[in-house]
Amino acid sequence: MGPGDLSAALAPLPRETDARLLVGRETFDDAGVFRLSAELALVQTVDFFAPIVDDPYRFGRVAAANALSDVYAMGGEPLTAMNIVCFPDQRLPLRVLTEILRGGQDAVHEAGARIVGGHTVLDEELKYGLSVTGQVHPDRILSNANARAGDVLVLTKPIGTGILATAGKRGLLTAEQDEELYQSMAALNRDASRAAVALGARCATDVTGFGLLGHARHIAKASGVTVVIDHAAVPLLHGTREALIAGHVPGGAKRNASWVDPDTDWNDAGAEVRTLLTDPQTSGGLLVALDAAQVAEFISRVPGATEVGRVEAWSSGPQLRVV
Repeated sequence: MGPGDLSAALAPLPRETDARLLVGRETFDDAGVFRLSAELALVQTVDFFAPIVDDPYRFGRVAAANALSDVYAMGGEPLTAMNIVCFPDQRLPLRVLTEILRGGQDAVHEAGARIVGGHTVLDEELKYGLSVTGQVHPDRILSNANARAGDVLVLTKPIGTGILATAGKRGLLTAEQDEELYQSMAALNRDASRAAVALGARCATDVTGFGLLGHARHIAKASGVTVVIDHAAVPLLHGTREALIAGHVPGGAKRNASWVDPDTDWNDAGAEVRTLLTDPQTSGGLLVALDAAQVAEFISRVPGATEVGRVEAWSSGPQLRVV
C-alpha cells in the first residue's frame, strides 16, 4: 500500500498510550519497541510480499532479509521469526514452498535467530515473509525521532532494486546485474546496525518500499528537522540509470513521489532524479544519522557505506531538500 493511503487509513485510529510502548506507529518507525525491564525491550515487526526474483530459494532469502532488516533498523538483534505464507497450491508444486522456506530459514539462521512456527493460507498469488521478534536495550534504540541538526546521513547499500526488479521481470537484466541485485537484497543489515549502535547513533531507518526520500521524510517529520539529500552522492546498483531511461519504472515510485512532493524542495532536480529517489526498495540498506565525528569510523566498518546528506534545523516550509 502506498504511504499516502496508509497514513490516511491510520489517521482516525486512537493513539496507543502505555509507558512501556517506547516506539509505536506514530513515528512510522520500522518496528515497534515494547519495554520489558530497564535493560530489555522487545522489537516486533512483520513483512511479506509477492516474489521479486524467480528462484524460490532466493525469494525466501530476500524476503527474510527484508523482514529482519526492520529489527536491525531499530538497533536490535533478532531472536525468533514466524513464517507467513500465501500459497497457490493448484498452480505450484509443494517443492517450491519447501525451497522458499529453506531460503528464509537460512537467512534467519545467519542472523542468529530461529524459526519457531508460522501460518499458511491458500491464495491465488504467492506471498512470503516473516514476523520477527528481537531485543534491544531501551537506551540504545535507533529511531526516526532522534535525528538532530548537524548529523550526517550515511546510506549503507546502493539503491535501484525496484527499477532493476521491474526490468528483470521483463527479462532485460544481464546475468551480472541480476546477481548483483540478488546479493544486495539478500545481504543482512546486521553489521551496519551494530556499527551504528557501537558508535552511539540514535537514528536510523531501513530504505524499503517508500524509497530513499520517503523514509527520509519519516525521519524529518518524526524528528522535526530538515533532511537534505545530495542526489549525486547516492550510490546506484549497476544498470539502474539505464533501466530507468528505458522506462522500467515500478508503479510504487509514482505513488511515493506524489506523497513526498508537498514536503520536498527539489531545486532543479529533474524527473530522473525524482524517480531514483522515490524508487521502492526491497531489503535496502540503512539510512543512518551520525555525529560528524563518527562518520569516517562508521564507513570504515561498513563496506559500501556512503555519505549522502545531512540534517539541518527546520522552522517552516518543506522538510526535505534535494541538492
